[in-house]
Amino acid sequence: MSQDLPNIAVLLAAYNGMEWIEEQVNSILAQKNVCVTIFISVDLSTDGTDIWANQLAKEIENVIFLEYGDRFGGAGANFYRLLRDVDLKGFDYVSFSDQDDIWLEGKLERACSFISDKSCDVYSSDVIAFWDNGKQKLIKKSYPQKKYDHFFEAAGPGCTYVFNSKSAAAFQSFIKIKKELVDDISLHDWLAYVFCRENGFVWFIDNQPMMLYRQHNNNQVGINEGFKAYKKRFSLIRSRWYRTQVEDIASLVSSSPIGVNCYYFRVLHAFQFRRRLRDRLLIFFIILLGIY
Repeated sequence: MSQDLPNIAVLLAAYNGMEWIEEQVNSILAQKNVCVTIFISVDLSTDGTDIWANQLAKEIENVIFLEYGDRFGGAGANFYRLLRDVDLKGFDYVSFSDQDDIWLEGKLERACSFISDKSCDVYSSDVIAFWDNGKQKLIKKSYPQKKYDHFFEAAGPGCTYVFNSKSAAAFQSFIKIKKELVDDISLHDWLAYVFCRENGFVWFIDNQPMMLYRQHNNNQVGINEGFKAYKKRFSLIRSRWYRTQVEDIASLVSSSPIGVNCYYFRVLHAFQFRRRLRDRLLIFFIILLGIY
């Protein structure tokens, strides 16, 4: 670790990622004006991702391959494993990474500059979604934050998150202490956003995209755009999955949860539940009509 450059722990969760992981890891190692250590946790895979990552760790000092053999069953559980098992002491910052994106070389430097200037404790950003056919699209997450938006949506893709040491340590401790309850929350990036906002950490969402966010058939979440995505999202709302996640996260994180399970509270405060105006209008009507 360099004494002059920011030391950053990059937590990378992987699963059957041989098609993309090398390009992603190379883009992380190419980050400028920072010192990175990549910790790779591979969910039980069948395409050799574990073999590749293990060999890379033997060849490159600042790549660490975590013990392999467990089935986590999802990205969230894999990231929780990383947070529980990686010793974050000595790192100035902690970043999440998926296995299939491409980071622009100034991604971590820009995040660190915002945090070191005391503009925030945690940084995230917009992204540029891209497809194999060359199509690209800006995915904007940096709409103005609302009082309760963290209970109803994440700050954006978790692969844009960068924490200072204090917020990372607090979230890590929370993940360890609340292990059994945390494991029921599938979306780690949403949980991280709620935890930090509820515990007084300042969160900044940058409107400058610094990474290419790969879209393909194996995305666990993706960009949630288009007819199929909206249909899937609506089905999750109608099945009460979304409501259950909101209520579970609120009760897990907040010592005095807001009235997310109260109809009148939801109607009165619906316009504080999402950052984008279109989403605020939608959630207001689904709450008003009892669909939520």
